[in-house]
Amino acid sequence: MEYKDYYKTLGVEKTATAEQIKKAYRKLARQHHPDVNPNDPESERKFKEVNEANEVLSDADKRKKYDQLGADWQRYEQQGAGRGPAGGHGAPGGGGGFDWGQYTQGGGGGNPFGDEGGDFSDFFGSIFGGAGGGGGRSARPGAGQDYQAELELSLEEAYQGGPRTITVNGKNLRLTVKPGVADGQTIRLRGQGGPGRNGGPDGALLLTFRLAPDAHYARTGNDLTQDVPVELYTALLGGEQTVATLGSPVKIKIKPETPNGTRLRLRGKGFPVYDQPGQFGDLYLRLTIALPQHLTDEEKALIGQLAALRSTEA
Repeated sequence: MEYKDYYKTLGVEKTATAEQIKKAYRKLARQHHPDVNPNDPESERKFKEVNEANEVLSDADKRKKYDQLGADWQRYEQQGAGRGPAGGHGAPGGGGGFDWGQYTQGGGGGNPFGDEGGDFSDFFGSIFGGAGGGGGRSARPGAGQDYQAELELSLEEAYQGGPRTITVNGKNLRLTVKPGVADGQTIRLRGQGGPGRNGGPDGALLLTFRLAPDAHYARTGNDLTQDVPVELYTALLGGEQTVATLGSPVKIKIKPETPNGTRLRLRGKGFPVYDQPGQFGDLYLRLTIALPQHLTDEEKALIGQLAALRSTEA
């Protein structure tokens, strides 16, 4: 059976204080937590190793036993997990001067963790009999509960990004929204959930964005579509027109005799690409011809002349 160097697992010296051990454990537990590394067997293995090391080194009695055991751990294993040498409670080889029996459960290394006992190694079980002094399931470190919340944004707010404040479980949380978030997108904010148990890492906040429908723009991925009304005369004769966008205004050229429904593509004028600063989708302009209203008698007469002229040409 392989010897477990719990100090090496947590990356601390043997002289580390309880606070140094706690700090090292929290850092590693967050780094290798299964929620942060889904479907990653290696991270899951390291997470279990870190928990086991903390179970021993964060408890003064278990740490004392572990330190005194030292190089004699194999001798102790040969004499039977959970039992001292032939008299019952002496230290391995007759030395050490502490009671081995106080660390065992029922004299035979029972597993008070139930099915979860497999999270600790055989090395741990051979020394501490599963619980390591009756710590029980409640003494084991555990991650805090994950919270869930939603944040509603307008399309323009999602375009711009920026600071926001939300209230979760009675606590105000200030965060910065990155430009380009999508409706239904969920991000994980580590350490903003429920408090960890027995030194375990705090849970996370799962924040889902909800984008309100916009009256002027339709979004498809990172592309935007916008209807742009164009006066009849400009569509017939051509010209320039300034168009307001979510970014800065743009000036477009309209060719003479532009048909209704014509689409123009403006590259890089669409929605920001999330988490990729400086990259944008495209903006599609759909030109809709706006017919003049409330014509004067003179205008009607001129349009009548134009219609007659077109009929003659036909």
